[in-house]
Amino acid sequence: MGKLTDWLLDLVYPTRCVFCRRLIGPGQPRACPACGEKLPRTEDGRRRRGDFFSECVSALYYEGDVREAIHRYKFGGVQAYAPLFGELIAALVYEQLEGEYDILTWVPLDAGRKRRRGYDQAELLARNAGVRLRREPVQLLKKRRGVKPQSGTGAPEKRKANIAGAYRVIDPAAVAGKRILIIDDIVTTGSTLSECAKTLLLAGAEDVRCATLASTR
Repeated sequence: MGKLTDWLLDLVYPTRCVFCRRLIGPGQPRACPACGEKLPRTEDGRRRRGDFFSECVSALYYEGDVREAIHRYKFGGVQAYAPLFGELIAALVYEQLEGEYDILTWVPLDAGRKRRRGYDQAELLARNAGVRLRREPVQLLKKRRGVKPQSGTGAPEKRKANIAGAYRVIDPAAVAGKRILIIDDIVTTGSTLSECAKTLLLAGAEDVRCATLASTR
């Protein structure tokens, strides 16, 4: 079965397991029991530091069925995955970062890409995680247009150069003195999260931490 067919099945039959796409009963968890047991969960959130963020934690490793599911969610229009993905992030944040942040936000898409895609995948993750965490996410950053996607940029040095200056703080007064938690879908080199963190720190944030659905090994 081709990837396009698989993605269409997820859109037409939303009661499929997010990861293996087997049919599941209405009202059942979006991950089937088999996938729930074998998900490549990280050890203690795979804590890592960045150039400007204090730490980043990730729920899953970006591989196999997890990678395919995120691609369907991010590029295939399958927004129905957001509640489960948000739940995974929320559980990790509650376990690893509870009490370490004041404001929940996300890494935004630029306006053009959001319009073409129809949604901002990181915003949906933040909003669904926020429901579980009882925190209302706040948009703190805007992304300038014309920045190439990081996924096709290449080496870490090129990623840093590509994303430099890509974001601006919407309201510096809302950031000043605050501890901020940024949500995103994937972390690879950490360049995007570092650039967002730098922008927030320059606007007066006290501290920036990050949480993502998945991380490369």
